[in-house]
Amino acid sequence: MMIGSLMEHYFPYASQMGSDFLQATQETVLMTVSAMIIAGIIGLAIGILLLITGSHGLSPQAAVYWLLDQIVNIGRSIPFIILLAIIMPFTRLIVGTSIGTTAVTVPIVVGTIPFFARQVQNALLEVDPGVVEAAQAMGLSNAAIVFRVYLKEGLVSLVRSVNFTIINLIGLTAMAGAVGGGGLGATALQEGYQRGRTDVTFMAMILILVFVFITQVIGNAILKIVAHGRA
Repeated sequence: MMIGSLMEHYFPYASQMGSDFLQATQETVLMTVSAMIIAGIIGLAIGILLLITGSHGLSPQAAVYWLLDQIVNIGRSIPFIILLAIIMPFTRLIVGTSIGTTAVTVPIVVGTIPFFARQVQNALLEVDPGVVEAAQAMGLSNAAIVFRVYLKEGLVSLVRSVNFTIINLIGLTAMAGAVGGGGLGATALQEGYQRGRTDVTFMAMILILVFVFITQVIGNAILKIVAHGRA
C-alpha cells in the first residue's frame, strides 16, 4: 500500500502504465536477444575470418583481410542514429516495414555485427601464439586450430566480449525508439519526453539500467564459471 502511494506520488503517470512498461520491457528483451543471436553468429564468422586472413594468421589473404577490415571499420564508424535512417529501404526489403520492433531489429543487427566482429578478432588475438604453433607442429588443420585452439583458449575473452556487446546492444535498442521502434527507449521518448511526462522517462531509464545490471551480473557469473573450468 505504501509502495503504491509512493509510486502514485513520485511517478503519477508511470504508475498508471504498468502494462505498457511490461510490453516495452518484453520488446526490449526480444530485440536484444534476437539481434545478439543473429549478429553473434555473423560477427563471430567475420571475426574468425579477420583472424585467419591477417598477415600473421593461419591463411594470410591480404585482399580478403583488407576488404573485411574496411567493412568493419566503416560499419563501426557510422553513427547508429544515421544508420537507422539510411538502412530503411533495406529494412523494408527484409521485413516489409520500417516501423516496429521487428523492423528496428534489422539496423540493430547491422550496427552490431562490425562491433562484435572486431571484439572477436581482438579476443582471439590474445591466444598465446606458442599454443597455436604447437598445434600446427602436431599437424592440425586450420579448421581444427580455430575450433580446438583459438575458440577454446580464447573462450574467457569471448565471453567478456559477448557481455560487453550485449550491454552496448541494449543502448542501441533504446536509441531505436527514435524511429518508431518499440521497447523502453520508445516509451521514454514518445510517452515521456514528447508529452512532458518526466516520471515516465525516468522510469524507463531505471528499467533500462536494471536490464543492464542484470546482464552484467549474469555475464560475470558465466565468466567466473568459464574461468574456473579452465583453472
